[in-house]
Amino acid sequence: MRILHTSDWHLGQHFIGKSRAVEHQAFLTWLVQQVVELNIDAIIVAGDIFDTATPPSYARELYNQFIVQLQPTGCQLILLAGNHDSVAVLAESKDLLACLNVQVIPSVTDDIAQQLCLLNNQQQQPAALVAAIPFIRARDVLQSQAGQTERDKQLSLQQAIAAHYQQLFSQAEQYNLEHKLALPIVMTGHLTTLGVSLTESVRDIYIGTLEAFAADQFPNADYIALGHIHQAQQVKGATDIRYSGSPIPLSFDEAKQQKQLWLLEFNGKEKQVTSVPIPCFQPLLSIKTDLVSLESKLTSALADLAADQRLWLEIVITETDAYLTDLQQRVEELCADLPVELLRLRRQRALATAGLAQQGQQSLAELTPADVWQARLAQEQLTDEQKQQLTQLHQQVLATVEQGEA
Repeated sequence: MRILHTSDWHLGQHFIGKSRAVEHQAFLTWLVQQVVELNIDAIIVAGDIFDTATPPSYARELYNQFIVQLQPTGCQLILLAGNHDSVAVLAESKDLLACLNVQVIPSVTDDIAQQLCLLNNQQQQPAALVAAIPFIRARDVLQSQAGQTERDKQLSLQQAIAAHYQQLFSQAEQYNLEHKLALPIVMTGHLTTLGVSLTESVRDIYIGTLEAFAADQFPNADYIALGHIHQAQQVKGATDIRYSGSPIPLSFDEAKQQKQLWLLEFNGKEKQVTSVPIPCFQPLLSIKTDLVSLESKLTSALADLAADQRLWLEIVITETDAYLTDLQQRVEELCADLPVELLRLRRQRALATAGLAQQGQQSLAELTPADVWQARLAQEQLTDEQKQQLTQLHQQVLATVEQGEA
């Protein structure tokens, strides 16, 4: 049994005014090729298929085209909702896609058996069980209780999520027992686990008051396929817990990461996990420098650029030159005849007050819409539920605006 673990596609994302449609199309085409070349039996997408709850039409088209292109391979596809995904959007085509070898899990269900997916190998023999858990919202597993402290809420939510995992794991074990099988059990999730490395593109997840889920609370499954964190990594724990990361860089601080998938190979209960590197479909880079060194650093950065490529660029000018009033003009002149697109110019400034170094204020041009929204939200006295609802509404409005601009 050969399974690919991926997550956090964020179809429909706009990156500082740039559409990622071309990159996502290239990735999905490449992914179908990997299914054929690596003889893959199943793909697990561990959440955040779309970037917003109201994905633009071209993002939905990419999603549908991928499923159509995957169909002739016979590869099974399991799609889980993340915190960016709309339960309604994923659920609307769930029954139709079930006829195309696709299982969609948009939310946790009252009938937990519906979250248990049987995977067959190419000989149509049972080869693995997937205990499919999408992004869990507090209201999915908890009843609101008056008078609880924040610490009590966090503890209750962590216990409820752990109980849901254990209940579904027990269902998988019971299935093996009833059918006299010893199938490996793969569990999924879309959350932050303690001890992981974050990047700036990972937005607040808002699972009630839960900041991170302890790794030792996961059941002892054969593999736990997680989404939400955009950097591929393995979490230290008693079982094999991994994030696949996003397939393309979603922020400049991810630019130097080698994006990847995890390939799981099961031979009975024996398991092997290897990394499958993903090609870079659109180079991007952040350069931190003073103005004098900028030209040489640009030359070095462009040395390996293919003839038909343009580099998406962020330039961070250090304190020495950050106060220049004509900085934007000078940088643009240096970039004018080069195969680059300057998406963001930032000034790194420091102010000394009472002997303490304080970070200077950023201009609006240096902030993303998400940065501005979170700063505005922080000024209000709101519950976590209100923050989540308002953030979802903001994402819907932002998606509509960006779709119109595109």
